[in-house]
Amino acid sequence: MTDQGNNNQNISCNPFAALFSSLADAKQFASGQQPQQLSAEPPLEDSGESQSESENSVSDSVDDNDDSVAEISRSFRSRQELCEQLNVNHMIQRILLITLDNSDPSLRGGNGIPPRCVFLEEMAADLDEQDWLDMDNIGEVGSATIRRALFNRLLLPEPGNHLINMTSCSAVNMSADRDAGEKCAIPYLFACYQRAKEEVTKVPEKLLSYAVRCKNLTVSNMRTVLLTPEIYVSQNVYEQLLDLLLEGVTGSQPEEMVEFAEEVITGLLADQEVRTFTEVIVPVLDIFHGRVKDLDLCQPLLYSYLEVLLYFSHQKDIAKVLVEHIQPKDPSNGLQYQKSLLGAVLSISCLLRTPGVVEGHRYFLNPARSSPQETKVQEANIHQFMGQFHDKLHQTLKNLLQRSGETRHLLLSWLGGCLQANAGRTKIWANQMPEIFFQTYASDAFFLNLGAALLKLCQPFCRPRSPKLLTFNASYCALKELSEEERRNRNVHARGLDKETCLIPPPPQHQAEFSQSYSLLTENLILTQLTLHLGFHRLHEQMVKMNQSLHRLQGSWQEAQRSGSPLSEQLLEQFERLMIVYLSTKATATQPAMLQCCLNLQASSAALLVQLAVGNQGSEHVALTFPLSPIHHSSMLCYVPEFFAENLGDFFVFLRRFADDILESSAESLEQILNFITIFMGNVERYKISASPGFRTLTKG
Repeated sequence: MTDQGNNNQNISCNPFAALFSSLADAKQFASGQQPQQLSAEPPLEDSGESQSESENSVSDSVDDNDDSVAEISRSFRSRQELCEQLNVNHMIQRILLITLDNSDPSLRGGNGIPPRCVFLEEMAADLDEQDWLDMDNIGEVGSATIRRALFNRLLLPEPGNHLINMTSCSAVNMSADRDAGEKCAIPYLFACYQRAKEEVTKVPEKLLSYAVRCKNLTVSNMRTVLLTPEIYVSQNVYEQLLDLLLEGVTGSQPEEMVEFAEEVITGLLADQEVRTFTEVIVPVLDIFHGRVKDLDLCQPLLYSYLEVLLYFSHQKDIAKVLVEHIQPKDPSNGLQYQKSLLGAVLSISCLLRTPGVVEGHRYFLNPARSSPQETKVQEANIHQFMGQFHDKLHQTLKNLLQRSGETRHLLLSWLGGCLQANAGRTKIWANQMPEIFFQTYASDAFFLNLGAALLKLCQPFCRPRSPKLLTFNASYCALKELSEEERRNRNVHARGLDKETCLIPPPPQHQAEFSQSYSLLTENLILTQLTLHLGFHRLHEQMVKMNQSLHRLQGSWQEAQRSGSPLSEQLLEQFERLMIVYLSTKATATQPAMLQCCLNLQASSAALLVQLAVGNQGSEHVALTFPLSPIHHSSMLCYVPEFFAENLGDFFVFLRRFADDILESSAESLEQILNFITIFMGNVERYKISASPGFRTLTKG
């Protein structure tokens, strides 16, 4: 078939042919369109040249477009960097509250800018064209620019005089003024640290490294402030540090302050060329000592300072400085232990600060005019504060014992030296010459509080049938003078016990067998019993004598009243003064939790002495059987100081006289005491114990 035939067939089959009046018209239209289509096609010989021109045109267009894209990209990057720099500047301003920009606030964008900043005028003038704060990649804590800016800010004597508004808002903002104008270096740096930590949690990832470096910058400057305090004129940075700790540990987020302090301490320990860590901490401890010694038992501020002391005892590096700092220059002077920082805390109580001087005393005023109910309420209030106080003391000592081997050794050495230096408190002349006594030895309050804290340390093993009790090694008390190295290695810190009278004499030609090392339980029990012997016994005697004197004064006053004697007013005044002393002493000595701890200790000591008397050398308590066997020749009783039995008797007589309610709920403890009495009165070999003053008083009571 020809092409024309094909075309005719195609046209006839084309549905658009129906648009024409006839098939012939459709064919005619189709034949007229073909030349136009052919003429529209380019000549074959010119096709190569035309294609080349087209490609060149497209290439030129693409090149022009590439240049435009590159320019846009550069412009975009420039704007991006500028935006990032602006964000960094704003973040630094928010953290450090400083600026180099003193332009019209209305020209600044208010987003992300703090309301007030300190304008660093001199630095801005030096940098001339730079009105922003930046950080480059030099070092971990930012560039020289930001380090210099913060250093200059810290040196301003009155930063509040350099405050400017950063936004167009001119409303009074005292909080913003206070924060930005903070004059003291250390609280300012801590506030910057807090703001930096907050930024770390909020900023985009691109700004995170800058926020971290700002945080590190505050820590490094804190270290600089503490190492070179003389640079910061008219600022006592050590007082500021103590105030910061005081506010931090009692605040809503103490962990943030502790974290900051730990970072600063790490820096101080790593850089001790200018000042050692001890030289930084000791001034803080001295300020703490000066403040706390004048505080009162029932003063809430005291317990804030005790929280700081707990932090000192818990932080291992400060704890070491603390126990080194309290060591006395003259270990043989008993009063010097009270004059140390720890001694000053231990001396706080409701007892008279100066014995016999009731002027200025805060407790039990006008006792003759107070009802018994009012007196009981005040006593209960004192007991409540004493309970909190003793808990803090106990935790402080526990922290120091647990922090490291070095702090434990130093604390136990301090305790051992203190007890030896104050051994004269039990001498007969001590009560007859009070003026010399109070210039030579630590006070009654010191020993009562120390005893209360040590009693709490003993409670884990103060159960009458506790297996731990049987690990007590009484040969500790027979050790004579040891070198400091031996005391450290063998855990022997009590001194002079070999001179004490023991419960029974040693058998003839007896050779003591000493341990190479003694447990903390052994030391705790001995140090606690010795503390009670030096402290509690004296208070008990004073209360008995005051009670007798009050009865005599009351009788004399009543007689003077009946006879109309002019001495009645004088006698009444004497009675009231002595009553103030008596009620204060009674409140101090009868704190329920302390008495319960002491009861637990004495009952446990009684059970221990019974086990030693029956020759038990095992790890479990043995039951008593009658008739009693004779004392074994190797009995450890020959090493136990007599004051163990005296303390026991003295304490139970005290309870019967002044706190018999404690005994009403102590059936198990009383059982141990009865066993003790039975054992040591039922055998002639134990007669020496039963003949001791404390034991006689106990059996009579």
